[in-house]
This record gives sequence, structure tokens and C-alpha cells, in this order.
Amino acid sequence: MIANYIDAAMEQAVYEIIEDEGMYWGEIPGFQGVWAHHLTLEGCRRELRDALGDWIALRLQLNLSIPTMTHIDFNHLNNPYEADYV
Repeated sequence: MIANYIDAAMEQAVYEIIEDEGMYWGEIPGFQGVWAHHLTLEGCRRELRDALGDWIALRLQLNLSIPTMTHIDFNHLNNPYEADYV
């Protein structure tokens, strides 16, 4: 379930080249604070995926809301009587 969620979120990622620095910048709209930069596009994607995983883990630990992606809703994980999918 987590891998599917991350894959769906990564499909929303946007990237741009920062020409002055010769680096790639990536972020995922709707995921405040999830961003990455790297010298290569593939490196930026890899770092963005790692940042997203850390962001999800932190928000779960702090019981903060997480956007629903492709019917996967992590906001109900702390309540065992509610479904993981909406």
C-alpha cells in the first residue's frame, strides 16, 4: 500500500532545471515541504522519493493529515475500526 501511494504521489511531481546552479529541483504539489535538488534528474527523483517517504513517516508519527492518493487514505491508520481505503 505504501509503495503504491508513493508511486502515485511521484507521478504528480514537477521538476525544473535551475540553470544558475546547474541542478534539478523537484517538488510534489500538495505535499508541503517535500522537495529535492540534485545534479541529475534521476538523482533528484531518487531524493524526492526519499523525502516523501520520510515526510509520510513523520506525519504518521505525529498523527498529522496526509493527502489521499488513488483511494489510499492513511488518515485512518490510527483507528483500527476504519478502512484504509476510501
